Formats: sequence, C-alpha cells, structure tokens
Amino acid sequence: MVSFISITTSVKSAHMTQLILRRLLMGIPVLLAIVTLTFFLVRLAPGGPFDSEKAVPPEIKKQIEAHYNLDAPLYVQYFDYLKGLTRGDLGPSFTNSSYTVNELIRMSFPVSLELGCYALIVALFFGLLAGITASLAPNSYRDYVPMTLAMIGICVPNFVLGPLMVLVFGLELKWLPVAGWDTVMHKILPALTLGAMYAAYVARLSRGGMMEVLSNDFIRTARAKGVSEAGVVLRHSLRGGITPVVSFLGPAAAGLVSGSFVIETIFHIPGLGQNFVNSALNRDYTMILGTVLVYATLIYLLNLFVDVIQAVLDPRLRNA
Repeated sequence: MVSFISITTSVKSAHMTQLILRRLLMGIPVLLAIVTLTFFLVRLAPGGPFDSEKAVPPEIKKQIEAHYNLDAPLYVQYFDYLKGLTRGDLGPSFTNSSYTVNELIRMSFPVSLELGCYALIVALFFGLLAGITASLAPNSYRDYVPMTLAMIGICVPNFVLGPLMVLVFGLELKWLPVAGWDTVMHKILPALTLGAMYAAYVARLSRGGMMEVLSNDFIRTARAKGVSEAGVVLRHSLRGGITPVVSFLGPAAAGLVSGSFVIETIFHIPGLGQNFVNSALNRDYTMILGTVLVYATLIYLLNLFVDVIQAVLDPRLRNA
C-alpha cells in the first residue's frame, strides 16, 4: 500500500514537472515575439530619443547617435540588442544617462510589485468576503447590496475612481495623503483604488462558484449530518467555489500590473509604471523595451503559477 502511494505521488509530481517545463519552454518564443514587435514598433513612432524643443547641432546629435549605436542599420541594432539580452543587459537609458535600464528597473520595480501585492490582497479579501456572503443568502439584501457595489466597481475605471478617492479622502476629509510612497498611510489609497475593480470581479465570480457548489447533493448531506454553516463553507464548498477565482487570478494579476501605470501617475508613485510612461513620452527605446520585457515575463510567470494551482485543484488539467 505504501509503495502504491509513493508511486502515485511520483507520477503526480512528474506530471507537474512536465507541465511547468513545457510552459517555460513555450514562454521563450512568446517573449521573443514581444521583444521583436516592441523593438520595431517604437522605432516607427515619430520622433526620437534626442529630439527636443531645444535644437541640437547636427554634428553633436550625430556623435550622440553613434555613441548609442543608433546610426547603425536597424537589423544590426536589433541583433545587438538580442546579444545584450542573452547577457541580461538591457542597455543604457537614453534620457537618464547616469543609469542603465537594469538599474532603473532594479530601483523602481519593487515599488510596483509592492503596490500590486497590496491591491491583490484588497481584491481577494473584499471580493471573497462579498461573494461568499452573497452566496449564503441569495435574493436577499445580503446578496443585493454587495452585488450592487460589485457592479458599480466594475463600471467605474480606476482613472475615474482614483481622482474621486483623492478628492474625498485626501482633499475633503483629509484622512489620507494623496501622493508619495513613504509611509503605510501613503499606500492605502493607491491599493484600494487599484484593487477595487478586481474585488468586484472576484465577488461576482466567487458568488457564482459558491452557489453552484452549495446546490450539490453532498452539501445537503453535510447539513443533514449537522455540520455547522461555517464548516459547510470552509471544509466542503470553499475549495470548489473559488475555482473560478483562481482561473481569474492570471488576468487579474496582469491587469493589476498594467493598471499600475495609471495609479502610479495619479498618486505620484516612483514605480516602474511611471518610468514607462516617461520613457514613452521621451522615446527612450531601451527603457520601453526593458519595461515591456519585465512586465511580459512577470505576467507569463503569474499565469504559469495560476495554471499550476489549477492543476493542483483539478488533476484533469495536469495533462492539458
């Protein structure tokens, strides 16, 4: 019996390892395609990294472009950039000459990651709480109130909600600071603003998943045996009920990452999103490429993590 269990466990772990390796290998051409498209698209945009309101003498501009290899043919620049990527070198920043792209990302990415984690906690806590509460009392005020708030949260984008939060809680009530990333109080409004919309999606998904599970026969059997309502929710229905939420975590994480562009601009947070916006305005090619690559890699790994969790919850997906 022990040997059978050990064989079964080893087979499951082998399937999980194959799943992870297969998805990691699939990510290489995906990221290469993203880098290639971004490389050529940013160069099709009008203007350049050294075009400014103040005229630069042609000979000086020519020397600057030669220094950054911008005078080489486009295909040569592309392959030189790929060679740098193989060494983990994202190149120099054109508009921040004192720093490389690696250094700028190293300084700003932890801020964006921290903001995304806080927003994800907000989304899961309030979303699951609202969805589970609504599923336990369908078609009552305990259902209508949180689902109405969830619908409002879905309809109001964060670039509208952010200024409203600043106006109400920062300028009118003066409860919270509206800019910066220094103390815990500075992080409350950005996290709530970024996580609100995703909390609304989590609430609706968890309500639907929980109601589907709660209607099954084994739930009625558990209640007939005298299991408390808390036991029914936590021990019998929660694992199956949150499966739609787990499936949503990949797109949600991607949305939290990309949504930080707007939030970091509204609340003046020194994160990677604000650096990306500035680099796009200044045509900083290497910074744009580095930021896109970091975000694409992070999103791909987050989706892989979600796939692994789904495979743990549903063994049928391990061979998919």
